[in-house]
Amino acid sequence: MVWIIWLLVVPIIALVRSNTVDATPEGDRPDSQPGTATLLVGTDQRDNLSSSEQKKLGTGTEVGTRTDTMLILYTPPRGRSVLISLPRDSFVPIPGHGRNKLNAAYSIGGPKLLMATVEGATGLRMDGYMEIGFAGFVDMVDAVGGVRVCLQRPMVDKDSHTNLPAGCQTLHGIEALGYVRMRKADPLGDLGRVKRQQQITAAVAKKVISPWTAINPVRYWRVNMAVAESFRRSSDTSLWTTVRTATGLMGAAGSNGIKITVPVASTDATTAAGSSVLWDRPKALALFEALARGDTSVAEQYA
Repeated sequence: MVWIIWLLVVPIIALVRSNTVDATPEGDRPDSQPGTATLLVGTDQRDNLSSSEQKKLGTGTEVGTRTDTMLILYTPPRGRSVLISLPRDSFVPIPGHGRNKLNAAYSIGGPKLLMATVEGATGLRMDGYMEIGFAGFVDMVDAVGGVRVCLQRPMVDKDSHTNLPAGCQTLHGIEALGYVRMRKADPLGDLGRVKRQQQITAAVAKKVISPWTAINPVRYWRVNMAVAESFRRSSDTSLWTTVRTATGLMGAAGSNGIKITVPVASTDATTAAGSSVLWDRPKALALFEALARGDTSVAEQYA
């Protein structure tokens, strides 16, 4: 009985300790769909880091905060969870600001405008919002003991401070940060990066919710507190949505989950915002309409 209370109370403590942000869009929003949809965002926030921390993490010194990672996690009432990457260079309408790259929405209007942009582009209503910065990502990976990856060839990229040998290896926080940020040295560019972001997100989630975490009280406490300190959630992201997001990530991380990128028509289209990613609108529309009905089976063809 005491153990069950411990398992229930610790996440509640973590939720109370977590930071919140106003991410609820203003104005008209899509109707709620069955299941739970959460927007997961990774930012390049560095203004909370000292100069030595920026150098250590290889973050660069750019001013302002942008979104490096945007994922929609959809968990249906029944069926397979799906994790959908939205390339940051996607050329989409930003409410009140014309068309621009998706990651510009956060720079212009923060989480609220990003949420409104994603909802407008997909037609899905986001039930929750969770955001993590550079330092939080590093702490989260370290809290679960690192993540294992296998590389067919060495990965070297000056901009992301990445220098990894070929073969299987465990990446700790700083190495994992470079791994998910590396883009210029990837032949697939941003699409290659989003696949690595999905891979690491799923691997961390799998470790967080693994039985080994639950049966080890010290690790269970550390992981829950790391989540609380690393993430910011929207003020209206409830405990139930947080739990559904955690279980959905576990499902997406497993063999029965679906990990995809929104259907793309062009990865290097010339637009007013420069080189951009254009979605395949008919396929993307069919995907999001199916999710709005609670059906994730359509997503399987893009996995």
